[in-house]
Amino acid sequence: MTDNNYANQCIICNVTSCKNHHNSKNYCSLEAIRVGTHETDPTVEQCTDCQSFVPNNSTF
Repeated sequence: MTDNNYANQCIICNVTSCKNHHNSKNYCSLEAIRVGTHETDPTVEQCTDCQSFVPNNSTF
């Protein structure tokens, strides 16, 4: 379970629709995240993804 009162100041995040987003600051509440890609050969930042993303409304 994520403690959304914990702000990992090493992971800046402004995706407020993520379950792991801090309650009131633009930080992730996880200790670490997984970054991946949906492309075979990524060349720009839009090709990368935060694979730790969980929608706020998710029950997982």
